[in-house]
Amino acid sequence: MSDQNAIPITVLSKTSITPTLFSFTTTRPDGFRFEAGQFVRLGIAPEQLLANAGKPKASISQKIFRAYSVVSSPYDEYLEFFSVVVPDGAFTSQLQYLQVGDTLYLNPEPFGFLTLARYQEPMPSDLWLLATGTGIAPFLSMLGDLNTWQNYQNIVLVYSVSKQAELAYVDKIHELTEQFGKLVDEPAKLHFVAIVTRENMADCFNARIPILIENGKLEERLDLFFNPATSHIMLCGNPQMVHDTKEALKNKGLSMNRRGVGNIAVENYW
Repeated sequence: MSDQNAIPITVLSKTSITPTLFSFTTTRPDGFRFEAGQFVRLGIAPEQLLANAGKPKASISQKIFRAYSVVSSPYDEYLEFFSVVVPDGAFTSQLQYLQVGDTLYLNPEPFGFLTLARYQEPMPSDLWLLATGTGIAPFLSMLGDLNTWQNYQNIVLVYSVSKQAELAYVDKIHELTEQFGKLVDEPAKLHFVAIVTRENMADCFNARIPILIENGKLEERLDLFFNPATSHIMLCGNPQMVHDTKEALKNKGLSMNRRGVGNIAVENYW
């Protein structure tokens, strides 16, 4: 996972969602390819860190890199990312000061196996994408891939946040549904479930994902059920959610995907 061959990319836009959440787009280098669901490593140069943090020059001598799932489709001409600001974090506390025209650095090798290509058994039928916070990023990339809509009958996107204001990309989710619904003769049916855990919001669950799996309320709401013979299930987000949800799913008879066989896939770059 060497970052020595990182190449410069330019910030094209930045959108603030809440004081601690933002998205941004960058140029996409010629020839850079990735699969929907993969992540990349982004870097900030020392001079940018110094300008933002006002630290002595001697304290920072190298670019700092962190892993980011790609929000944009593998076919978009730009790259998009979704970030949370970690207080006092060496990277995100500085990344929040990004401006259009700034330079970041991209490790040109994509990483990760949270891709639909990893599934060999069971065959595609229903796809469950379970995310908290910025963990929705790789799933948005998948929804921007025509193959996802062609290969499944049902797609369930579960998006859990603490507060309503943190529900980013809801408009984009609806746009992707409309767009691909017109491109495919028999597109998968998208079931979008928003969860807000620390506020009451009409028509939204306010319990954690693993709780809603354990008590059956998620399946009951959708009238769609986890099935070891048909379900592909992907988890991305808070490590505690990922751990607890894996256990809840295992208790329903589902298995981890290993060597292409099994139901549950996760990304472990936290």
